Amino acid sequence: MTVMETTGTRTDTCAGPPQQNRRPDGQDRYTISEVVAFTGLTAHTLRWYERIGLMPHIDRSHTGQRRYTNRDLDWLDLVGKLRLTGMPVADMVRYAELVREGDHTYTERFELLQTTREDVLARIEELRGTLAVLDRKISFYADAGRALASERSR
Repeated sequence: MTVMETTGTRTDTCAGPPQQNRRPDGQDRYTISEVVAFTGLTAHTLRWYERIGLMPHIDRSHTGQRRYTNRDLDWLDLVGKLRLTGMPVADMVRYAELVREGDHTYTERFELLQTTREDVLARIEELRGTLAVLDRKISFYADAGRALASERSR
């Protein structure tokens, strides 16, 4: 079972709309270097994600090379978004485990994501306050600069 699953008629999609330059489903077998190019992650990071359980088992070619799918790319996109929220890696791994466990974990997944959302909203408020301080400082220096230039031109 992959990290993403389909339940009934509803699909738990990972991130945003499909990215450009992807192959059609069924023909979507990407090498690790192609995934590096798509995601900007390093091959080391991709292997680490797999090792710690953040990525599902990745299929391998007959020669042992990893072969990623569009679903894997979607999952990596979601992981990138979760990283931007500041979610700890342990929580991301727990979320991945819950997804793999199945539908009966919806409540725990909901709670984990809800907590992360509340943390993001708190950080946004903190950043708004910081932005207000920066705006005041910028305004002060702009006014001071104009006053100094006016004084010099006399």
